[in-house]
Amino acid sequence: MTENTSPLDVLAFGRLGVDIYPLQSGVGLEEVQTFGKFLGGSAANVSVAAARHGRRVALIAGVGDDPFGRYLLAELERLGVDNRYVGVNPTLKTPVTFCEIFPPDDFPLYFYREPKAPDLDVAPGDLDLAAVRSARIFWFTATGLSQEPSRAAHHAALQARAAGHTIFDLDYRPMFWADPAEAGVQVARALEHATVAVGNREECEVAVGETEPYRAADALLERGVELAIVKQGPKGVLAKTRDESVVVPPYWVDVVNGLGAGDAFGGALCHGLLAGWDLERILRFANVAGAIVASRLECSTAMPTEAEVAAILETGVSR
Repeated sequence: MTENTSPLDVLAFGRLGVDIYPLQSGVGLEEVQTFGKFLGGSAANVSVAAARHGRRVALIAGVGDDPFGRYLLAELERLGVDNRYVGVNPTLKTPVTFCEIFPPDDFPLYFYREPKAPDLDVAPGDLDLAAVRSARIFWFTATGLSQEPSRAAHHAALQARAAGHTIFDLDYRPMFWADPAEAGVQVARALEHATVAVGNREECEVAVGETEPYRAADALLERGVELAIVKQGPKGVLAKTRDESVVVPPYWVDVVNGLGAGDAFGGALCHGLLAGWDLERILRFANVAGAIVASRLECSTAMPTEAEVAAILETGVSR
């Protein structure tokens, strides 16, 4: 079979690991009896979400030379994500993440990524800069800036970008940083190369020192991005360019596990941008995609297809 050499629709760079989710909700991990194993990590979930919408997607990350690493490589392939840029680290272990499930809004996460996760050990020399340069969308997260050599690899990738969307998921996780000020410095540096920034109000505070959505969006635009998206929780999502401002309310569901909703939103955002939709249509589509995943236990394997999202937008009722 001839290899497809056309540019990727989406090339994501970031966290990849195994999510260990309790199959009982409403109790702490000390009381849970059974667990499910799923592919996880923010960038990996976004990759899967975009692939579910029919996009050609690859992921830059790393796994350990262990059974969990082999599981993740196979699962990426099964879920439609090209895994050729996922390195196998000979010394570091594949990370696992546990969560607790207390619907509707409490989902504590416990990351096991010590001494370092393989996705943070990706170095500049590991990158296929031609693929980075040509991808229609390059997606990266703040976590990848938290340690070397991943930080240097991210900047090498950002320097290589010449066209298309470069989307910065602000994705601030305090446990990965010594202090918020250091995160702010690194985020500010990376923002100079982004065309789109996505974050909630707390992440915007780290990035630009603002939590009020409109001021945060304006501050992101002032940093050079072309599209700023600020998630406002129950108040919906704000998207702002220099010429347009759109707010879309949330799509309400009975929440089972809210952890994957933002990644589903991200994959849907990529799909809508690539399709050339207007901002309001993109936000409505992405909101519903996120809500579908929030109504399910798992994240990666819960990502909806375009048809599933479209059916809800048409009827207002989930199937």
